[in-house]
Amino acid sequence: MDDILQKIRQFRDERDWMKFHDPKNLAISITIEAAELLEHFQWKDDAEVGKHIQEHGEEVADEIADVAIYLAELADNLGIDLIEAMGSKLKKNAEKYPVAKARGVATKYDQL
Repeated sequence: MDDILQKIRQFRDERDWMKFHDPKNLAISITIEAAELLEHFQWKDDAEVGKHIQEHGEEVADEIADVAIYLAELADNLGIDLIEAMGSKLKKNAEKYPVAKARGVATKYDQL
């Protein structure tokens, strides 16, 4: 993670973009890029998605990378260790969704 964060910082700083990368704008950018990712799946059934990924996999990967880059930079700029935060959230989710109650169902935790 440190290596990719360094590359993100270098890319941003070489272009003097830090002034544009405040938390609000990064959060907006994450949402915009996530919407661009969703366009690859909109109105497609499972078979169509599979075919689309075969034909446009690099474009889909680019959109996923855009989301991840902005998310990693947002966390970095806010002083949040993204890997640690993800681990912490997984522990919280494990408590909210115990295997015995949540296995195989998509029910929200407060309805289990």
